[in-house]
Amino acid sequence: MALWIPITFAAAFLQNVRSLLQKKLRDRLSVWGSTAARFIFAAPLAVLVALVLWSATGTQLAAPGPGFAGLLVVGGLAQILATGFMIHLFSFRNFAVGTAFTKTEALQTALIGLVVLHETLSLYALGAIAFGLVGILLISLPAAADGSRFRFDQRVIYGLLSGGLFGLSAVCFRGASLSLGDGPAIVRASVTLACVLVFQSAAIGAFLKLREAGELSRIFSAWKLTGLVGLAGMLASLCWFTAMTLVNAALVRAVGQVEIIFTIATSYFFFKEKISAREFAGLAILTASIVALILLA
Repeated sequence: MALWIPITFAAAFLQNVRSLLQKKLRDRLSVWGSTAARFIFAAPLAVLVALVLWSATGTQLAAPGPGFAGLLVVGGLAQILATGFMIHLFSFRNFAVGTAFTKTEALQTALIGLVVLHETLSLYALGAIAFGLVGILLISLPAAADGSRFRFDQRVIYGLLSGGLFGLSAVCFRGASLSLGDGPAIVRASVTLACVLVFQSAAIGAFLKLREAGELSRIFSAWKLTGLVGLAGMLASLCWFTAMTLVNAALVRAVGQVEIIFTIATSYFFFKEKISAREFAGLAILTASIVALILLA
């Protein structure tokens, strides 16, 4: 099995943990305060990890150029906005529709990767990603009988924007990491992640200072929870960055949809929640698409 596959599985599991923690923050912080916690507490940890890995391996990296900085800034801002839009979806009474459409990320990543990095996928891989999206929508879209499931409203717009911006950030981060030369993937990924998180922390910290007085204090006062969000987020991001350094970002994000399977399994085995026939069908389709992508890889 290719190394990027278990790394992607680990990233998806850790992201699920971070998302659960971040949802709890929404009751105590604003949308952008909840978003900031992910970056502010992760940045120093990422810098420490990067320094340790870089020193321990003695890796020689290519000097970062304007391309690295440009991809870092664009990807960093895109990820901040994507996270904010996703958290904003939680404020809707029924946010399941919007969050379902964030899962179009893998397809959007494939298109953005073609435009930005000129990377292509085979028709089989694209077909498997599209097939998986069908499964995701079956699992994620609510089963309401009033037809609201398919209404094109704010939730869908925010969901599509969030998915697209996450896709843009993934492609930019892969491009930035690749620009650092041919060293070990985890070293290039850790250095890229540390630089991105330092930039993101400064950017969103300045925004909160100007627009939401007192929110930074509330973030630090909730340090037990925000610290866990930062730790889980940093570990998840390190796994994502490493996997995306090894292979096309669209493949990584598509296989990373295994996160939904983890969530459903947790609900079923630990919380004894029932799974509908439609959700079982969606799980089967999603699982088949992930298996197909792994075999293609």
